[in-house]
Amino acid sequence: MKEFEKCLDFLETENDRLNQQLLFTAEIDKMTAILRRTMLIDMSRRENDAEHSWHIAVMAMLFSEYAKEPVDIGRVVQMCVVHDLVEIYAGDTFAYDVEGNVGKEEREKEAADKLFAHLPEEQGSRIRDLWEEFDAEKTADAKYAACMDRLQPFLHNTLTEGHTWAESGTDRAAVEKRMSVIKEFMPEVYSWVSANMDRAVEKGWLNS
Repeated sequence: MKEFEKCLDFLETENDRLNQQLLFTAEIDKMTAILRRTMLIDMSRRENDAEHSWHIAVMAMLFSEYAKEPVDIGRVVQMCVVHDLVEIYAGDTFAYDVEGNVGKEEREKEAADKLFAHLPEEQGSRIRDLWEEFDAEKTADAKYAACMDRLQPFLHNTLTEGHTWAESGTDRAAVEKRMSVIKEFMPEVYSWVSANMDRAVEKGWLNS
């Protein structure tokens, strides 16, 4: 809490738990300053982490009928809104940046240690558990959340002439690997994904 107090003109309450929760809430506003590589569909600027998290949380409410297994939408939405919180300290790592992804797991674990420790213990543990479950992609809820995380930037690429693919020289094999959770868990949606990869290669947005 002391770290937050150095940065904020925060008026404390007499309830230390409430102070922790309020200051954590202020701290996660920093997500709005973490820029991703994904372009907004109007191509006016890059999106930020908070926008991405909101977007996939709403998506999670829409597409569960295509999941191979039943999912708990409430838990999935919680995963979606917390999955990138650690990037406040670790920064965003572009999915197709091979060198940038070296050490990502360690960076994010250190960020999680720092960030979630600011909350009351049981709340910090609960949010961290959701973050770790999402990252592991073992449960049905986590797989579905991961599908949303992959589908949203993919959709943006299809509507921005493959902006991030073209900018980074990404090839189809890399995108297929990234989309593999959708192929496994949402095969009907993957048919649309595959058709869009075909088109992206044909148009030169994505390397073959």
